[in-house]
Amino acid sequence: MGERVRLHKWLAQAGVASRRASEALIRQGRVAVNGQTVTAMGWSIDPGRDRVTVDGRPVAPPPGAGEMVYILLHKPRGLVSTARDERGRPTVVDWVRSRGGPGVRLFPVGRLDLDSEGLLLLTNDGELAYALTHPSRQVPKTYRVTVRGAITDEALQRLRQGVELEDGRARASSLRLIRRSPDGGELAITLHEGRKRQVRRMCQSVGLAVRRLVRVRLGPLDLGTLAPGQWRHLGPDEVARLRRASGAREPFTAPGGRGSIPPKTQDGRTAGDGEPGARDWPGRRPQAR
Repeated sequence: MGERVRLHKWLAQAGVASRRASEALIRQGRVAVNGQTVTAMGWSIDPGRDRVTVDGRPVAPPPGAGEMVYILLHKPRGLVSTARDERGRPTVVDWVRSRGGPGVRLFPVGRLDLDSEGLLLLTNDGELAYALTHPSRQVPKTYRVTVRGAITDEALQRLRQGVELEDGRARASSLRLIRRSPDGGELAITLHEGRKRQVRRMCQSVGLAVRRLVRVRLGPLDLGTLAPGQWRHLGPDEVARLRRASGAREPFTAPGGRGSIPPKTQDGRTAGDGEPGARDWPGRRPQAR
């Protein structure tokens, strides 16, 4: 857990409005933390973890908090997909930082099992991370899976139609046989959800044991030629494609740095010139997309 800060103070630091006007925004029910509307004064947040929105728009980090960072890692086996591990095991964040990665605080988007490999996104963009992992967005993830056992036509059909797991029915939204071998073979499996060890459990349900699992695609993002353990920064076009695929909104940054969200008057109208926090507002309230 990072250092916590009062919500109204953080909004002021981010340039949303003055502290007093930010308190008014909270009282009016226009501020949400991790999707939950907050109206109580004294609420505090962890800026590194919590997602803050005003009128449904994500709030960018305060000036000086650093730019957004997006890193694509080819996770090797043996790394934990968390920012820190209570058991002292090496994490994906430790791995990137120890190999010349940026010094900013990063978090993995979703998880890969300890013994799984492949594409893992690390970022400090909470809005994009939230959108990519939320079940309602159904961002596709593709895995290349090496299995042991008989890859029968019946097994493939069951994976396509759906199999019953202990936490409900699961199916591959796309399934391709890459090759068969005497003792197994290789599959490409695409899912639109991400339950714990889902690919392994699905394969097991049709008599296939997973020997190797590599995530090769997340939405429009491809693992490419990165070798296990290698990482790179994403380009602006790649980030833009991820935003479109997940429906993530661009973090709103106020022009001039202050007064990005105007408070409302008591009759519900948007505050005009001369009222707290309205002096730099570009002229209209952002519409929800």
